[in-house]
Amino acid sequence: MARGWESKSVESQQAEAETRRDASNARPLTDAEREREAKRLKLGLSRARVLQDLQIACRPNHRAMLEQSLAFIEAELEALDRSS
Repeated sequence: MARGWESKSVESQQAEAETRRDASNARPLTDAEREREAKRLKLGLSRARVLQDLQIACRPNHRAMLEQSLAFIEAELEALDRSS
């Protein structure tokens, strides 16, 4: 049986309340942790962009540059994970 809009709305509100409750129980991040998370997010977005560009790159020199960029980004992500 299909669920109505009301039950989906209630479920959504309950999930949001649980998320807020979990967030309030978590300890606040330090400045260093926030900076590290921001850097991880930026590197993840850069990695996604490079992978997308790699899928359509045709020229060997361009592909090589993108592959080097990808290797650098992945090394940065690994270093970030090791430091935390």
